[in-house]
Amino acid sequence: MQTMTISTFTFSLTLFFFLLHFSLHLHAYTPEEIFTISCGTTGKSSDGQRRWTGDEDTKYLSFKDGSVSEKATTQSPSTNQIPYSTARLSRSQFNYSFPVSPGPKFLRLFFYPADYPNFPRNQASFTVQSNQFTLLHAFNASLNADAQATETIFREYVVNVNDGEGLILTFTPSNSNSYAFINGIEVLSMPTDLYYTPQDDTGVKLVGHGTQFNVLTSFALQTEYRIKSGGQEIPPQNDTGLLRDWAHEEAFFIKENPQNNDLSADIDGKMNITVNPDYVAPKELFRTARNQGTNGTLNQMSNLTWVFPVDCGFTYVLRLHFCELDPLINDIGDRQFFIYINSQLAQDRADVMKWSAKRKGLAVHRNYAVMIPMNGTQKKFNLSLQMHPYESSVDTDYSDAFLNGLEIFKISEAGSNNLAGPNPDPVQTPQNNNPVQKGKSSSRSATTIIGIVAGVVSGVVLISLIFFLVVCFRRKRTTQPKDYKNSKSSGTSKWGPLSFATTKSTNTNSSLPSDLCRHFSLAEIKAATNNFDEVFIIGVGGFGHVYKGYTDGGSTPVAIKRLKPGSQQGAHEFMNEIEMLSQLRHLHLVSLIGFCNEMNEMILVYDFMARGTLRDHLYNTDNPAIPWKQRLQICIGAARGLHYLHTGAKHTIIHRDVKTTNILLDDKWVAKVSDFGLSRIGPTGMDKAHVSTVVKGSMGYLDPEYYKRQRLTEKSDVYSFGVVLFELLCARPPLIRTAEKKQVLLAEWARHCYQNGTIAQIVDPALKGRIAAECLKKFCEIGVSCLLDDGTQRPSMNDVVWMLEFALQLQESAEQRENANVVGGERVNERRDEGMEDLFSSGTSVGQVSDFNKSSGTSVVSVSSSSGEYKESDRMMSGTVFSEIVDPKPR
Repeated sequence: MQTMTISTFTFSLTLFFFLLHFSLHLHAYTPEEIFTISCGTTGKSSDGQRRWTGDEDTKYLSFKDGSVSEKATTQSPSTNQIPYSTARLSRSQFNYSFPVSPGPKFLRLFFYPADYPNFPRNQASFTVQSNQFTLLHAFNASLNADAQATETIFREYVVNVNDGEGLILTFTPSNSNSYAFINGIEVLSMPTDLYYTPQDDTGVKLVGHGTQFNVLTSFALQTEYRIKSGGQEIPPQNDTGLLRDWAHEEAFFIKENPQNNDLSADIDGKMNITVNPDYVAPKELFRTARNQGTNGTLNQMSNLTWVFPVDCGFTYVLRLHFCELDPLINDIGDRQFFIYINSQLAQDRADVMKWSAKRKGLAVHRNYAVMIPMNGTQKKFNLSLQMHPYESSVDTDYSDAFLNGLEIFKISEAGSNNLAGPNPDPVQTPQNNNPVQKGKSSSRSATTIIGIVAGVVSGVVLISLIFFLVVCFRRKRTTQPKDYKNSKSSGTSKWGPLSFATTKSTNTNSSLPSDLCRHFSLAEIKAATNNFDEVFIIGVGGFGHVYKGYTDGGSTPVAIKRLKPGSQQGAHEFMNEIEMLSQLRHLHLVSLIGFCNEMNEMILVYDFMARGTLRDHLYNTDNPAIPWKQRLQICIGAARGLHYLHTGAKHTIIHRDVKTTNILLDDKWVAKVSDFGLSRIGPTGMDKAHVSTVVKGSMGYLDPEYYKRQRLTEKSDVYSFGVVLFELLCARPPLIRTAEKKQVLLAEWARHCYQNGTIAQIVDPALKGRIAAECLKKFCEIGVSCLLDDGTQRPSMNDVVWMLEFALQLQESAEQRENANVVGGERVNERRDEGMEDLFSSGTSVGQVSDFNKSSGTSVVSVSSSSGEYKESDRMMSGTVFSEIVDPKPR
């Protein structure tokens, strides 16, 4: 009897462990419908993760006239044979139709951009639609693969199928010279409440807007990212039955602090984890986490940071997964942290124990929505997720932040039902990138090549040295400086010999000293812009089109300004800009790299400015508002550039077209003055105070004195810059013809409001409560002084630079005081507007700019309306250049 009891117990125990082991491998969700199609082939096959069916054996390929099934001409050994070895291709439209029940479906597309017989790789460009949604538009598969440095492309969507519908997938070539193709398709039914907002739910928090966002079934979703934090990826077969791929976070996690950012928490596998509903995420997701370490005392000055490139112009939903398993965390408040999305607070004092009702091991998730507006011609935006620990001296000494996993979804545009983003810019490489050829060279051939290269380099260096010495000797003997006036008639600039062919010539003798300006051939320009492909256009102006291109084998992004072919208009400006910029080099001037003057083409090549023009970020745009301090730093940068023009070159250079579209911003928000086509050399003689010249410039920015008398001085630039200052403060155009008469010109309207003490009423609403009152007053004084009618009374650009620096100091000092004083839980800056009108209520004469605060120990300037002259006293500027804004977000 005892033996039977022991045997029964042993059997029961064995059965228990078997069922436990078996249960761990059971899928939490079993799809009612699953279609996994290998396109361009027949029969059944498997890739180790999925069972595939050839589309030739199915009725799902509902319209295939003209389509063919082909194998890739070359197949990379690292690429899975299934489903990537064969494809369905066509130069006309073809469809797939899947009979599915109503409800949300996973739709997954697999692409292998390669050469197929009669279908070259670079001709693949097509649109993909599913029911009413546009998933891909003019999708260039090879461009996307090259930009991602990958051989295959995978896209995952969530599409809701309505009653009476099936799921229809349509592939349409972009034009008669292109074709569409697909290697693999997967359609999978999914739970109705997984990603769409349930009807009884309040929705998703829209970060930065204080409202909720509902993910409706009328939207389609594209999975942008799905990652597992602190551990290796989870392949599709280990998901909860939904075949999702949870990738590793390494490519997106930013390692800021080596003391903590390499840490990840690996939870003991014996701890019980509950996921409810169990299909939300696999339990394996919560076995590891990214955190800052077991003790938050070392981590208070750093964040956990992830950065994800996404398309501009869409709303994104982020789902953050958490599961509290740390043995030190046992109660609500033990671990709290802040969640920031795009540097905006998304969650104040996040507490996983509170969310799970103090149930350790219970997985929870939180959803947040964020809008990424269009940003000029910028295609990608770096969406950031940051977590910072909350340190409380009352509740607990423990402080840390953590994350188990993350999903990011792009939401289709309301109305247009569009999910398609733009194609990336071409990636040009100087070497053959054929994957079949990579790695075939033997060590012997590599050694031989190295020897040959070393010999060639040595010879080139020696010859170059001899050539350099000869050229230097000849230049020293022949170079004779000439003044600018004589150079105009002799074909020589004040910087050296210049020879330009006319625009009607078939080739060019255009040349500049190679150390000043590079000459590009037309072939190089065409290669850089894919023969002036319209997809590369980033700007249009009176001069012509501006293209983004890539030179030096695709390694250097540049801006290429192309005069309208065959046009004589702008030829003088073309030559003038080369003469000006080839000799000028300054941090806050756009650098001219080179030019092309060949085959009726006049082209200028500049450094590429990733963030476009300043105006792109002020008004009539979907771009986020620039913070006030950042605007001040942009003003200071532009002012420094103009100051250099006025005083840093051999002669004074007057820009003559200062405006917000001619102030460009690089990827770090550094301001650079551009477009020198209208620039003029200033007065050269001691007895000359101005240059008499025909009026040129832009309406709304023109100096009235220059406009009336045709007398140009550097103070004309100062006037235009004053307009820029108020344009930046008020976020409105310099000229609004449809406005009330007194508001048409921004310059006049700003001066009127300043005199009447109402300037705060016209400040950009986005800056409300963000500007320190004393900083605003000083900024307006600077702007009004630049707009004085009498040019001699206006400050120099040097004065403007250090006055703006002082305004920035006032702003920073006010912020430091606010950080040290918190009133009732709300910072003082939330009440900045109070009393701001009082600063201007008494009115201030336009001809009077008050002294700086003498107690600050900074420079003091006074402008007297009677004398019209500036007096500098006790100028104590340190000379330290203000640091530039550091922002890693790419264009």
